[in-house]
Amino acid sequence: MIKNLTKTLFVSLLLLLSLRLAAQEKSILDQLEEIAIVDQKVMMPMRDGNRLATDIYRPKVDYKVPIIFSRTPYNFNTYGDGELRERTMQSALEWVKKGYAYVVQNERGRFFSEGEWDILGTPLTDSYDAFDWMAKQGWSNGKIGTLGCSSTAEWQMAAASLNHPAHAALVPQGFGAGVGRIGEYFEQGNWYRGGAGQMLFTAWLYGTQHDPLAPRLQKGIAQEDLLRLQRFYDMAPEYPRVNWKEALSHLPIQDIINNVNGPNGIYEEMITRKPNDARWYQGGLYHDDMPFDKPSFWFVSWYDVSTSPNLALYNHVRKNAVSQKARDNQYLIIAPVLHCAYTRATENTVVGERSVGDARLNYDEIITAWFDLWLKNEDKGKIDSMPKVTYYTMGSNKWQTSDVWPPANAKMTTYYLDSKGSANTRNGDGLLLAKLPKTQNKDTFQYDPMNPVNSYGGNVCCTGNAVQGGSFDQSEMELRDDILVYTSEPLTEGVEISGFIESFLYLSSDVKDTDVTIKLIDVYPDGKAYNLDETIQRVRYREGYDKEVMMENGKVYEIKMTPMSTSNYFEKGHRIRIEVSSSNFPRFDRNLNTGGNNYDESEGLVATNSIHHGGVYPSRIVLPMIK
Repeated sequence: MIKNLTKTLFVSLLLLLSLRLAAQEKSILDQLEEIAIVDQKVMMPMRDGNRLATDIYRPKVDYKVPIIFSRTPYNFNTYGDGELRERTMQSALEWVKKGYAYVVQNERGRFFSEGEWDILGTPLTDSYDAFDWMAKQGWSNGKIGTLGCSSTAEWQMAAASLNHPAHAALVPQGFGAGVGRIGEYFEQGNWYRGGAGQMLFTAWLYGTQHDPLAPRLQKGIAQEDLLRLQRFYDMAPEYPRVNWKEALSHLPIQDIINNVNGPNGIYEEMITRKPNDARWYQGGLYHDDMPFDKPSFWFVSWYDVSTSPNLALYNHVRKNAVSQKARDNQYLIIAPVLHCAYTRATENTVVGERSVGDARLNYDEIITAWFDLWLKNEDKGKIDSMPKVTYYTMGSNKWQTSDVWPPANAKMTTYYLDSKGSANTRNGDGLLLAKLPKTQNKDTFQYDPMNPVNSYGGNVCCTGNAVQGGSFDQSEMELRDDILVYTSEPLTEGVEISGFIESFLYLSSDVKDTDVTIKLIDVYPDGKAYNLDETIQRVRYREGYDKEVMMENGKVYEIKMTPMSTSNYFEKGHRIRIEVSSSNFPRFDRNLNTGGNNYDESEGLVATNSIHHGGVYPSRIVLPMIK
């Protein structure tokens, strides 16, 4: 009896093991086709006759289902170099198992999609037409949720402004390049910060923009022919690898892509746009004069390229959404990671060189509950029980919650710059003081655009090998004579800084135009100095981004920096530090100090820049402190 039972158990285990092995041997496509109707290379029609390539994966059920929609400029073709690609289909499999159709689409002009490509897939009507088409399908329940990070998130806000009735909810993650003008931020999709150019788009457009002479498929090809073509032809160019650490140094800036024999395209036109150029307001960017009336779950990270504008957009929508329903249904998560690295947090999350502890979060559960609520009318309690803001505080290394951002108990606290005139380097005499010094003084440095301060870590993405994002010990960098360093005394008690960080610096110079940069630093007792956030201001835009006002030699000007953001706990014995300079390259382009266009210039001037403080020049940083 026991012998027979043992034999039966053994056979059962073998059968179970063989079934598991068989499942593992199945491709993602095979697994999908068991539970889903797979409809690839559907050419979705737009109002102007162009068609956008779309893959649709929907459950094999006899009832209507909601849709998770992802639109992207990137290649999601099922095959590459003759091999099956599984990333997109893995996402599709997960959503189909949850009872959703998963739809992924290329922006117009990308890969198999027809038309001419522009950043964020203009015209904006493509979004409305796509929602319309999907909502009318016989298998659709008429509710669509948009999901994605970076380029699959950035189009969502402007699309939401169209207020299509089928667009039920958003989950934008790392969405900064879709933010145009929000309050005092005129980034125009991460192209600018404080009027200075962010160089990430130079590297990104090298591998993204379409050369007008590149081969394209003819319009009107039938779906069956596209399905055949996709097995051996994915329309993806193969770009030679570029050493961007060297390439971004080329002048003039407008010729950088051409200098590495890259594709011609929209870069050469976009580089000429000023921060308030009318062309920024045509197409796919979201601006603060556009309506918004959709429930949204926003994902931001501390070491992304546009944390502050992203947080400003969240606050803008909470305050200004069209309906009370939309205003009441805006949620935010802020994680201590790099661009779109939310799910890569570990038990010991290291961002750059700094460990910030266990920053994991069950994003899949949160996002699923969000879409279940708005697309299926399920599980309202899961969302109602969530705080409006969930944010991670570095230093204390813990998740915290708040009803608003910044936290209501954050008190704006001012620290003033002071020195005896020698704040150059961390060995200088620069101080941060709680009281305004009565004595006026200034610290002077030479800014040579041909020898700029190199970007070291930071809140950045997408520059190839030029800049590695994250938090790095800045102490060696702070030995440069063109970096002014101001440091507080060791803290007698720990303090949390969570919110927007304002700074005002008084500058004089001997050139018409220059830049001012600032970094916020957490200095450990052993001297390690970890960067938290950074910003820049091009001085010609100090009076607004709709005009350029040059400086007079030697005259002192107040420069209001674009606000920074963080949540960091400075432990007892730590010190608060800021660095001030005139370059942070190649995170930002170099100001050549001439007062000219900058993008078409090859030679610059050395600037003698001074930061004035004390007395009638209250240079200061204002920190949102929680004690």
